[in-house]
Amino acid sequence: MIVITGATGQLGRLVISHLLKTTPSGQIVAAVRDPAKAADLQALGVHVRQADYNDPASLDTAFAGATKVLLISSNDIGNRTAQHQNVIDAAVRASAALLAYTSVLHADTSLLGLAAEHRETEDAIRASGLTYTLLRNGWYLENYTAGLKGALEHGALSGAASDGKIAAAARDDYAQAAAVVLASGQPVAQVYELAGDTSFTLSDLAAETGKQADRELPYHNLGQHEYRELLVTVGLPPAVADLLANSDFAASKGALFDDSGTLGKLIGRPTQPLADAVKAALA
Repeated sequence: MIVITGATGQLGRLVISHLLKTTPSGQIVAAVRDPAKAADLQALGVHVRQADYNDPASLDTAFAGATKVLLISSNDIGNRTAQHQNVIDAAVRASAALLAYTSVLHADTSLLGLAAEHRETEDAIRASGLTYTLLRNGWYLENYTAGLKGALEHGALSGAASDGKIAAAARDDYAQAAAVVLASGQPVAQVYELAGDTSFTLSDLAAETGKQADRELPYHNLGQHEYRELLVTVGLPPAVADLLANSDFAASKGALFDDSGTLGKLIGRPTQPLADAVKAALA
């Protein structure tokens, strides 16, 4: 059994979609907090089991018969290390042959504030004795393209990444990579640094967006604190604003750049180009 945690999330659903192309549905378990939200997966023949990162007993039930487990990182920032430890411990008790984890690009050296919990989780996975694969995912293209219509309405794209190169890829690209690792009958690498085939600056993103929208869209670079305050002003919770502003500033120092091409090689195709992502976002 291949168990996918957080299976009703945006990434989890995509992972299962790719797995179903190579793996019988009866060999896939969707571990979810609310099974009612996974009725569509159950209709496809996927096993749906209730599981909560904060409830070790539920994880033991969900992981029964697990040969491989994909731990999709929690979005509960500040509590993730303890939650992930619960998943790791349950995978140990289930004697899983492989534990894969969605970490962050260059987690061991990253300047991203959110990388700390990923490093702590990676350390716990290594200490568990399990065979593991760390899927160190770079930034999602969707993190940027989701706000493009708003940028056009306001007449500018703002950020704090300066001229930092960002090798982002589509969520679907990362999902396919996870599915490839989980479906493989061969040994897989312990660490994959995953990012888009090509990189861009936020100025490049603004230019591409303006080109497709047939209007000028400048990029306004702000200081980290100034950008954080702007995000709060437009309605983001302070904690989210802190995260995004920190991430942008770290990107200015190269934290979201990688040119290894590992992701494209792993999935056997080029990653989604920036122009295609912008087109989809503006449609």
